[in-house]
Amino acid sequence: MMDDFTDQGAPGAISSGSGSGFDRQEAEGIVAAMPVALRRSVIESLYTEAMLLADEVRAYFESSGLEQRQTLDPLLRIGFSCESLKTTTRLMHIIAWLLTQRAINAGEITEAEARAHDRMLDEAVPSDAGICASLPDQARLLIVSSEQLYKRTLRLQEQFLQGVPPVDSPVHHLFARLSQAY
Repeated sequence: MMDDFTDQGAPGAISSGSGSGFDRQEAEGIVAAMPVALRRSVIESLYTEAMLLADEVRAYFESSGLEQRQTLDPLLRIGFSCESLKTTTRLMHIIAWLLTQRAINAGEITEAEARAHDRMLDEAVPSDAGICASLPDQARLLIVSSEQLYKRTLRLQEQFLQGVPPVDSPVHHLFARLSQAY
């Protein structure tokens, strides 16, 4: 499930290549062991990314996307509209979940309240690969970006819920030293 954390070039991705990248197990452990301040930082970063992507999606599907849509055959226009709805719905669910996490961080709700079914992410309706392959490049890019962000956010939710056990790594030793110092 950590595949998107290792996608090269994905927004917010953790590189899996040689050098300073993290492998899947290290990334999961880092999320599970993260101090409250770091968790807040991750939530805020994802929230900013989600809002920026939502703005890009809105701008595209309201302007140049509409123009490009008109050049498609009638059946593909319907598919284009369906994919735009799936994309915006996906992003709104991400933003709602992140707002819930921000409310936890602000002390406005408890973690128990945040775990209510209506405040949790579920699997999103997948995009139709056949339709997406026929859409303009910009539409495909936005759809894929929203899917990747959704998967990353869903995985983060799962890790917060499960309390993925930390992996013994240099990063965890650094967190431990920092928490002892402060």
